[in-house]
Amino acid sequence: MVNSPLPSDSLPSGPALHYDGQACRVVGDWTAQGLSNRRNTRSLAHMLQQQADGVAWDLSAVRHLDSVGAHMLWRAWGNTLPAQVRLTDLQREAFDMLARFPVVVPPVPAVDHWRHVRRVGDRVYEGARAAQDMLALFGQVMLDLLRMLRFPAGGPWREISAQVYHTGTQALGITALVGFLIGVVLSYLSAQQLKLFGADRLIVTLLGVSITRELGPVLAAILVAGRSGSAITAQIGVMRVTQELDAMQVMGISHSQRLVLPRMLALSITMPLLVLWTDAMALLGGMIAAQLELGMSIRWFLQELPNAVASAHYWIGLGKGVTFGMMIALVACFFGLRIEPNTESLGRGTTASVVTAITGVILLDAIYAVIFSRLGI
Repeated sequence: MVNSPLPSDSLPSGPALHYDGQACRVVGDWTAQGLSNRRNTRSLAHMLQQQADGVAWDLSAVRHLDSVGAHMLWRAWGNTLPAQVRLTDLQREAFDMLARFPVVVPPVPAVDHWRHVRRVGDRVYEGARAAQDMLALFGQVMLDLLRMLRFPAGGPWREISAQVYHTGTQALGITALVGFLIGVVLSYLSAQQLKLFGADRLIVTLLGVSITRELGPVLAAILVAGRSGSAITAQIGVMRVTQELDAMQVMGISHSQRLVLPRMLALSITMPLLVLWTDAMALLGGMIAAQLELGMSIRWFLQELPNAVASAHYWIGLGKGVTFGMMIALVACFFGLRIEPNTESLGRGTTASVVTAITGVILLDAIYAVIFSRLGI
């Protein structure tokens, strides 16, 4: 940009540069406020970079100059005063201060346009590593199970009994309440639709099959994952924080044999029983709602239930309960063993354990649905 010098009384208040071919005249307010306009500041920086070496500089027409404006000019000059420069005494003091105390400007970080793709890749890699470690833990537990079956006297029977009580007996209340309410809701919604088609009697088949085959196992598994799964992860995590796991390792006690195996066996025992308990409570709620909404007697409902629901549905529900229980225990113990010795990691690990266990239950149930559909069961 080439302009002729302007009279002092007509100089603009904003920062500007005027070049007449021999000298570059700096005018206006070179302050933080004057340079607040990002577009004008970038334009001035570009003009300063285009000035050739050996150009004379005149700053006598600068109205105000603070550290921001002085630093901008100082960087354009290569951190040294030009050979020909006209300054006031205050301006020279400002540049002398910059020369004595140079300001180190950190480099502008490069923009990573692939950071989102890389973040997805990192999450996939972490998930694959976690799945590999979980599979290795499952294999070790299976070896410990074979060893316990070979030498049953050395098995962790007391731990298994304690976990059966904690994960099974103490979970009867919440599973009964939620199962009963789900049965009531499902029965009311189904009755309203069946009334439209005069198919009131089909409510027995609808409730029986849906509860015993799908809702009972999945509902019980989700409740156990949120209640017992989080408790298992927190217990093992606290043992990590208090260095009990390190003490067990020093004493030669296997984590998988004394911590993981009892919980997996306990949940594989209690989950089918909780599935039956949840089925019974849900069917009870459905029967009561059917009696209130459709006028069906509970006696007739119980008589028609064995004919409406095949025994295969019960066995499928029980089989789902066994696998769901083993998976919930494995996931909970895995995340508990991965917790670092700090409280923040304990909270993250417990949350990740519950979310992973519930997601795994739904995914495993979907796999079962596809398999049984292909087999025609």
